[in-house]
Amino acid sequence: MYTKIKENVTMYGDRGEKMALLSLSNVSKSFADKLIFENVSFNIENNHRLGFVGINGSGKTTLFKVICDELDYDSGEIFKNKALKIGYVEQFTLKDSSLTVFEELLTIKQYLLDLEKDIEETQNQIELKSQEAAINASISQIKGNASSNNSRELEELINKKHNLESMYESGGGYTYKSIAHSTLIGLGFEEKELDLKIQNLSGGQKTKLTLAKLLFSNSNLLLLDEPTNNLDINAIEWLENFLMNYKGSYIVISHDRYFLDKVTTETIELESHHVTVYSGNYSKYVMLKAEKNKTLEKKYEQTQKEINRLEKVIDQQRRWNQEHNYVTIRSKQKSIDRLENSLVKPDEEMEKMKFHFKVVAGGNREVLVTKDLAKSFEHKKLFENVNINVLKQEKVFIVGPNGCGKTTFLNIILGKEPKTSGEFLIGSNQKIAYYSQTGDEISSNQTIFDYIATLHPTMTNTEIRSALAIFLFKGDSVFKEIKDLSGGEKARIALLTIMLSESNFLILDEPTNHLDILSREALEDALLNYEGTMLIVSHDRYFINKLADKIYKIEKDGSKEYKGNYDFYIQNEMNSQVEKKEVKEKNVSYKEKKEKEAQERKKQNRIKKLEEEISKNEEEISRLEELSLSPEVGADYEKAMEITNLIAELKAKNDEMMAEWSTLNE
Repeated sequence: MYTKIKENVTMYGDRGEKMALLSLSNVSKSFADKLIFENVSFNIENNHRLGFVGINGSGKTTLFKVICDELDYDSGEIFKNKALKIGYVEQFTLKDSSLTVFEELLTIKQYLLDLEKDIEETQNQIELKSQEAAINASISQIKGNASSNNSRELEELINKKHNLESMYESGGGYTYKSIAHSTLIGLGFEEKELDLKIQNLSGGQKTKLTLAKLLFSNSNLLLLDEPTNNLDINAIEWLENFLMNYKGSYIVISHDRYFLDKVTTETIELESHHVTVYSGNYSKYVMLKAEKNKTLEKKYEQTQKEINRLEKVIDQQRRWNQEHNYVTIRSKQKSIDRLENSLVKPDEEMEKMKFHFKVVAGGNREVLVTKDLAKSFEHKKLFENVNINVLKQEKVFIVGPNGCGKTTFLNIILGKEPKTSGEFLIGSNQKIAYYSQTGDEISSNQTIFDYIATLHPTMTNTEIRSALAIFLFKGDSVFKEIKDLSGGEKARIALLTIMLSESNFLILDEPTNHLDILSREALEDALLNYEGTMLIVSHDRYFINKLADKIYKIEKDGSKEYKGNYDFYIQNEMNSQVEKKEVKEKNVSYKEKKEKEAQERKKQNRIKKLEEEISKNEEEISRLEELSLSPEVGADYEKAMEITNLIAELKAKNDEMMAEWSTLNE
């Protein structure tokens, strides 16, 4: 296989200018006879923020693996800057199941953990060498011999420790544990979960920890493959903030259009085996692509018209059959050949799912009403006081952090889970169709075709094939076994079963998970035209924004209603936070305000005092270490031991003060 990689590409950027990190030139990749992509070319410079889009299975992850040298490629060249350090999630797998969440994340900074051990070992060597030097000096004095080389060895150890401590500080040794902690909390881990063993984590927790390791690495190019999977909205917003402040570059594969709009400034599209780079985020890319296709279509039509005109001229000249007519024919044919060689056919529009959900008539105006609904597990409260009112033909969304009980709430409504207290009422003549995010409802050893035939025995073979074709299952693909399907394929089958079920009340739990952007857009279009009622749990903000009539936020102590889409919801959430802050500030008495200001001054004074004491201690340690090397001290064992113990005490005190300083600053 062709695996040519060039390093030491010319770097420029010594004064903050652009620096080329990675360059792909006409890179192609196939598996057997199946072409994945060809002639892929693009450059990555420092501070690039690239979104990477394309349908599921188009080869985006394969391209990531080629860039990371996990897969060979067939032709082309990849140029890598010597300073490039790639971070890809598969490089940060969880290996030691006996470690805790926090310990596993710290392994990314193994060099700092090693430095901590080296510093401790060097300190122990200094103490032993000081004792040895003192003893040898006493013996030499008694025997009248010259002093040994212990003083020089001790000085070397002290210098070594000083160098190690400098490396530790410059590497972020005094702050990396605080940053690790905030990264885990930001991605949705609770404080108590940081001490969980990896072997006891759920799949979602393991995914978040792997992502945390990637973000915590020293990489200057992150390759992020669906990083928002398994994250709730709060964690996604934290990740957005992290990436917007990230100093390196990244390429992110995502079907989360809201996320792409916030964190990217360029978009790479992989379509029909080729890559196109667009300037701008996802929304800008959609606009630019539409303009490009429109321009290509217009030019294509004009060129075809000109070719047709010239062909008619040639036909006419041939009918006249004069010598000078053949000169004209040759001239016109050359023009046709030139136009055909320059003819660029517009990309055919990617095939989309086009479907609609059948609706049965009937049903009350009030479709679902809950009153003070509550759920607890073994005295652990999940939620309480949830009051929701869903009216006929409303599109209602439920949001909230992972673990707040959104799926459990749906299971209570569906009769799959008992409530702890409260009430709920489903209106009469409501025919429910349910989509589960786990896909358990389509677990089967049957083929796709047989599965649909079993569910709908009255459908003919032609009707089944037609329905499957709508969801892009054609030809022999209808004979795939359900158990062998990808997450996206299972999602499409689940949506098909709902479409065929003829309902008037859709209850959907994360329906856009596993769907690519084209499939999400098709689902949005179908739901926009659905004439029944919808209750949907989702963290897809673009999806919510497009469909929602009303949003309910579920929290531990209750629910809150927002009559509008996601933008309306988030604006009200922000306003509510501001109002709470203002009310809180107004309610704070003059005395409390002064106490708060005094506490802040006290904290700042303490930080300043700590810095002064740490600096003073370090100077004293340096003085004592120099003193311990002097012949006078070397000849006095008790004095040497006294100085050694004093140095150890000062260092221990320094460590305590540094820890307090880090906590106060955090």
